Amino acid sequence: MTAVATPTQSHSHQPGWFAKTESWLDHKGKGAWIAAMVLGFIFIWPLGLAILAYMIWSKRMFSKSHTCSAKSSMRMAMKPSGNTAFDAYKADTLRRLEDEQANFEAFLERLRAAKDKSEFDQFMDEQTTGASDDTKKDA
Repeated sequence: MTAVATPTQSHSHQPGWFAKTESWLDHKGKGAWIAAMVLGFIFIWPLGLAILAYMIWSKRMFSKSHTCSAKSSMRMAMKPSGNTAFDAYKADTLRRLEDEQANFEAFLERLRAAKDKSEFDQFMDEQTTGASDDTKKDA
């Protein structure tokens, strides 16, 4: 009998040229994707068509820019500007907005609770009215 040795993978998986290109274009933004598509149409029209199809399929064509996210926007808002007066004003405004948001959410919760209570009270009134009508019919 002969023993069959299985090769072990000692290297990590490196992304291919397509993944690298896609990552680079995503980093540059939607403009880079559009430029690549236009150049594809100019030099090799099937390539431009393929890029257009890929942009539509991957929803890159109609989505917002991939480079700006809510987390990065929040990091930029929290980054000190170097102007102490502006930073104090910004911190005060953000704290005030957080308080207003908390108050508004509490108001919405009270509003939902009041609506639920009124609907429940109406339901109970209908049930008691229906029950008393049923007892009158039986008599």
